[in-house]
Amino acid sequence: MDSLNLALKTAKHDTTRCNILIAMIEAETEDVISIKYNEQLKNITESKLKTTESTLPEYRIYKKHYAASLNNIGYAYDIAGNSLKALEYYSKSQKIQEEIGDKNGVATSLNNIAYIYNNQGDILKALEYFSKSLKIQEGIGDKKGISVLLNNIAGIYNYQGDSKKALSYLEKSLKIREEIGDKNGIARALNNIGYFYNKQNNINTSIIYFRKSLKIREETDDKPGIAASLINIGYIYKMQNNVPEALNYLDRSLKISEEIGDKNGIADCLNYIGGIYCEQKNYSKALSYCKKSMVLANELSYPVVIKNVAKNLNQIYKALGDDKNSLLNYELYIQMRDSISNQETKKASIKSQLKYEYEKKAVADSVKVAEEKKLTTVKLKQEKTQRYFLYGGLGLTVLFGLFMFNRFRITRKQKTIIEQQKTIVEHQKSLVDEKQKEILDSIHYAKRIQTSLLPTQIYIQRQLNKLKN
Repeated sequence: MDSLNLALKTAKHDTTRCNILIAMIEAETEDVISIKYNEQLKNITESKLKTTESTLPEYRIYKKHYAASLNNIGYAYDIAGNSLKALEYYSKSQKIQEEIGDKNGVATSLNNIAYIYNNQGDILKALEYFSKSLKIQEGIGDKKGISVLLNNIAGIYNYQGDSKKALSYLEKSLKIREEIGDKNGIARALNNIGYFYNKQNNINTSIIYFRKSLKIREETDDKPGIAASLINIGYIYKMQNNVPEALNYLDRSLKISEEIGDKNGIADCLNYIGGIYCEQKNYSKALSYCKKSMVLANELSYPVVIKNVAKNLNQIYKALGDDKNSLLNYELYIQMRDSISNQETKKASIKSQLKYEYEKKAVADSVKVAEEKKLTTVKLKQEKTQRYFLYGGLGLTVLFGLFMFNRFRITRKQKTIIEQQKTIVEHQKSLVDEKQKEILDSIHYAKRIQTSLLPTQIYIQRQLNKLKN
């Protein structure tokens, strides 16, 4: 963080400052400080988007960082228990990410929106958004994103009562996080598996996973994560009636939750501690803790938290002889219980509808898969035929090339032989011509000699005439 702060001060360009602030937000474990850095990021990007031409590459960078700042604001509202505001900012972020084609950002926003719908009990919408996000993450090969979504889908299966599939998805998520070395992700996966075993009443296995998660979170100084692990372990000890250890872990969790401003975590810790003191008949301490918890529960408007606190307060006031407040809290407990019961009825209806949707989708997918398989088979066959033609063509080309090369070699050899024979013939012709010349010369010479030695016809006739006379 010191290095990042120094880099932020010396950065000469706003795009660099944005990148540094993103890194600082991710590295910072204190939500209050993280929000401060995010405010800087939002201010820079908003200002630059007003003065930067939309055709410039920097414009897209500022747009991307602005979307990230909106997503972070949504997360801050989510932590504070304001789901409506969180949903608003997540949706704004998603819209901008779609505009600039930031697939990773879109997938993150879709996941966050799905998480809100899941908390609100709208399981069909949650599943829809989780599925959209998972499809994008698989397309871009984002293993970290895939692991997060596997974890979230495990929550859907857990809600449906399919514990076997839920555990399978949780273990797949853990495996991917271990492959990529995501320590925070590993800690979350371990914590979720521990929570799963706790819901199955397998307390011994549950606490093993909670402790593994806590160890990693302490190594990475993940304060919200540490607080969550501590309260989980404290709750296990409370179930085992190990009061000293339960109070120890709950007190540690409460202190961290107060530091980071996690109202939900604070309310839970205060109520659990108040419940322990109530069981020990230390009603003054129990009342103090539970009243503080109720204030926060009302601020958050979480029916489950209100119900749990009202139940403790009813018992405390009853023990103190305060019948009026005891009755008021009992009525509040019944009201919240009925509200939750109505929600559970609604969820059961959704669950039934979800099962129908799953079955319908499964049939559609099976038909789709069969058609795709058929098309794939035809395509592979066509590709195979094309490959055969290609190989055949290449083979003929090679053979023709070899034939032409061989013909060229033979022709060249024949040409050489012909030239050699021509040279020999010409040489022989030259010799013949020379011999012929010599012969002719000899004949001409002999003729001259013969002519010179023999008497001429005139001479012979003259001599004959003389003899006659």
